Amino acid sequence: MAGTARRRPAAVRGGAGVTVDAHHHVWDLSVRDQDWLTGPGLRPLRRNFGLSDLAPEASAAGVDRTVLVQTVTVPEETPELLALAEAHESVAGVVGWTDLVRPDIADELARLRALPGGRYLKGVRHQVQGESDPGWLLRPDVRRGLAAAADAGLAYDLVVLPHQLPACAAAAASLPRLTFVLDHLGKPPVASGALEPWASDVRALAALPNTVCKLSGLVTEADRDSWTVDDLRPYADVVLDAFGPGRLMFGSDWPVCTLAASYGDVLAAARELADGLDAAERRQLFETTATRVYDL
Repeated sequence: MAGTARRRPAAVRGGAGVTVDAHHHVWDLSVRDQDWLTGPGLRPLRRNFGLSDLAPEASAAGVDRTVLVQTVTVPEETPELLALAEAHESVAGVVGWTDLVRPDIADELARLRALPGGRYLKGVRHQVQGESDPGWLLRPDVRRGLAAAADAGLAYDLVVLPHQLPACAAAAASLPRLTFVLDHLGKPPVASGALEPWASDVRALAALPNTVCKLSGLVTEADRDSWTVDDLRPYADVVLDAFGPGRLMFGSDWPVCTLAASYGDVLAAARELADGLDAAERRQLFETTATRVYDL
């Protein structure tokens, strides 16, 4: 932003008070292509990223539990993520994908829960950001699937663009039994510095008690080469005020975040953005909200 000192956050080290990373990914391109990794801007991500790559960075930052989140809309991925959770103590929960509009959605969710690692399935999500219909979440067949997720005791992660936020609020209002988790603050236009209409739409969503937000994904919505904490703060302040730390959870969005920042830099930025919170509120943001919402 013009007139803002160009300052990056100080590096995070162990003991920073961060214990849960509520949003990260892994993928192996030898198993399946990540078809969303197109264009030169994403070229650094076109390699394998595994838990063994994340482990030293998470450990150095004091993170001991994570939530592993889906990346592609293929049915084979979720069982693979559940198996990883079963095999790795650090993965405390999985947000997977399944076709919400399939007629046997309740049976499919039960089948996933019965797989090896199925107890780690804590939520589902769909790349709503890629749907051309801004009201996709309000379709009767989608709402039926969302109701099945609620019946199964799962949360629903919202990966959406700002213009889809009104539909998110309408869906959450119509399904009060389901907890909706907004990923990446709804991808606000950080690079441009604009707040509206994103801020008003986020506040409308936050007014519903069954909604939660992840403090994640901001660095890749900013100017990736020159972002500062001050660039991110107006957006973080909106969600801190609207949701409160009791309905906010930290997520690194690793390895996508590496397009703009290291794992440590993302954690350090989040800590600076939370510098106005007291110790109990910081614990909510960095640990207890995710533990409660995802039943970790």
